[in-house]
Amino acid sequence: MAVLEDREDALLYLQDATLQRVFGNHLPPFPPKYYLAMTTSMADQRREQLEQYLQNVTMDPNVLRSDVFIDFLKLVQLDTFSIATKKASLDLFLPDGRSIKVEVLTSDTAERVLEVVSHKIGLCRELLDHFGLFLIRFCKEGKLSVLKKLADFELPYVSLHSAEVEKCQVGLRKWYLDPSLDASLMDCRAAVDLICMQALKDIENEWAKPTQAQRQKLEALQKEDNKTKFLELAQEVQHYGYMQLDPCTCDYLEPGCGAVLSVGNNEIRCCITLPDNRTQDVIFQMNRVKCWQVTFLGTLLDVDGPQRTLNQNLELRFQYSEDSQWPWFVIYTKQAFLLSSCLKKMISEKTVKLAAENPEMKDRANFLSRKSKIKITKIDSVFGTRKEEDL
Repeated sequence: MAVLEDREDALLYLQDATLQRVFGNHLPPFPPKYYLAMTTSMADQRREQLEQYLQNVTMDPNVLRSDVFIDFLKLVQLDTFSIATKKASLDLFLPDGRSIKVEVLTSDTAERVLEVVSHKIGLCRELLDHFGLFLIRFCKEGKLSVLKKLADFELPYVSLHSAEVEKCQVGLRKWYLDPSLDASLMDCRAAVDLICMQALKDIENEWAKPTQAQRQKLEALQKEDNKTKFLELAQEVQHYGYMQLDPCTCDYLEPGCGAVLSVGNNEIRCCITLPDNRTQDVIFQMNRVKCWQVTFLGTLLDVDGPQRTLNQNLELRFQYSEDSQWPWFVIYTKQAFLLSSCLKKMISEKTVKLAAENPEMKDRANFLSRKSKIKITKIDSVFGTRKEEDL
């Protein structure tokens, strides 16, 4: 969350009182307020405490799903960025780069905007869980970078207008990382169109890597407009349906190695560049990942040509089973929260699949969905927790 001023602080107090009446001890304590004049350092500390409160309060799924809490978060987002509730037009980008204009309220959540978009393009409501809204940055030469998935309670209009990087758009993409789930969408023409668009764009961006023979067959099927056969073949393409992150660094195989990560199909694929410019492909299987955590290391000033932007300096570290040991692997990336969301999504999809195969797994699936959390470490060693919906 951005810095909160006194007006927003007062509103938070009023809303927190309402939440306390509804949820009682399920909420963390609201940060105490200074009643004397604050120094700059005291004000900064106060803002950090408020931000930490907003992170921690979403730990309870019952709170997160409540209308009271959603209204609370909507109010915080609007007032933080001084945006009034009003009608607005939002250009929403489809997976192939085309945009459609939708009429929304500035206070509409991502969940609501997704419903509006689905109605406009004819996407079946029962398939909405397979898609999501993302904040996307369009880079040079038509390349794109997925910055984050918008949580259901986030306001796309506010997120877009408060983004600290240029050339950002709100985009519609599929939100599942198990390629076999394509089969559950095949009866909806709009859904098939969307996943075909994304497959083509991912190949164009070199996120998915077909062989020359596969590329020729895919081009022929595209010309025939045979989308069913096209998707069947696409599932055989390396990295099909994976989320690819921007180039980053890691501590494996040596500290400071460059890395390009692709996440999907229950694995993390890393193309690692060693200091001598040799490359090595490494695959981490999700069933051997014990846990992970996201750490906030500070804020850096990035310079991209004439543009200067402030970016969070983040790392994601995960513990992995290797030769009967549990070493930690560290990845330094501004997309740490997106990566964390992808890891949780893969675990969720695997759990749901196992539950479908074994009814006795249903209780465990519910337990995992309640208990899955991500630990955040701030630079001053203050610990907190976040769920995927916070990212």
